[in-house]
Amino acid sequence: MSMPQNFQVIMLPLLQIVGDQKNHNMNDVIDALADYFKLTEEEKNLQYPTGSDYIFRNKVRFARLYLLKAGLLDYPQRGYIKISDDGLSILAKKLSEITVSLLEELPKFSEFKKKIKEKGDDKKEKFNEVKEIESQTPQELIEHGYQKIKNSLAEDLLDIVKKSSPSFFEKLVVELLISMGYGGSRKDAGKAIGKSGDGGIDGIINEDKLGLDIIYIQAKRWENVVGRPEIQKFVGSLAGERANKGVFITTSWFTKESLDFVKTISQKVILIDGEKLVQFMIENNIGVSKIASYDIKKIDTDYFIED
Repeated sequence: MSMPQNFQVIMLPLLQIVGDQKNHNMNDVIDALADYFKLTEEEKNLQYPTGSDYIFRNKVRFARLYLLKAGLLDYPQRGYIKISDDGLSILAKKLSEITVSLLEELPKFSEFKKKIKEKGDDKKEKFNEVKEIESQTPQELIEHGYQKIKNSLAEDLLDIVKKSSPSFFEKLVVELLISMGYGGSRKDAGKAIGKSGDGGIDGIINEDKLGLDIIYIQAKRWENVVGRPEIQKFVGSLAGERANKGVFITTSWFTKESLDFVKTISQKVILIDGEKLVQFMIENNIGVSKIASYDIKKIDTDYFIED
């Protein structure tokens, strides 16, 4: 064998490697897959032209992402994966391959795609087949590649956030709000926000460095959707604190009813779901680091004008 041409080829052997129902470190899985495909050391260490990432490791990460979203893998802790009951059922079918088309027939994968549509993602759906390369300009290819990398990063980042401890989640939210210009100093923000009993964090933080106004915050590391009743409780808390501004942060998402409700109240309440949370993290360099940058240049026509 040799370097797989696409990540779909990797999905079945990946699932087979973790089929023993144990927790597997991703680095060990990548090594096992490299052995499965009989990659040479040169192929294992082959990088993209920019040196930004290893090609094989990147393909494995995409295979893992699709299997996670299809419910065939679980994410027991940071850096580890484990086969799910649905994954065991798929292995029992003795399939010759696992394709994206097959995943699209599974309820969890279909539900994930449905959530994307409900959030108004009417751009190229990231699970559709990519247009033929010949039909795209070089700049379109760069844009498509950038968006695909960013989407994958956001998915991985949200999974890690969901698995973090309550204290780490508290630290993360504080760091994010400070990076966005709220809270004054880290010392002040750390005192302003305190732990709650439900595994999230609740508290207040300065809207500006002078502390002219405060924002009430509630954050929940939830898997389930946040409905209108939860938002109504939050708004009730705002009234009790005589606060006019609030931010509700969740690692899941909000129902349409809850989104519509905040438009009808006198208080200013911002709802940040898991997707927005990780986008803010990426934009403010919280939990991520830059590995490469590209300068796209064009002809400077003014330079060639002769006097």
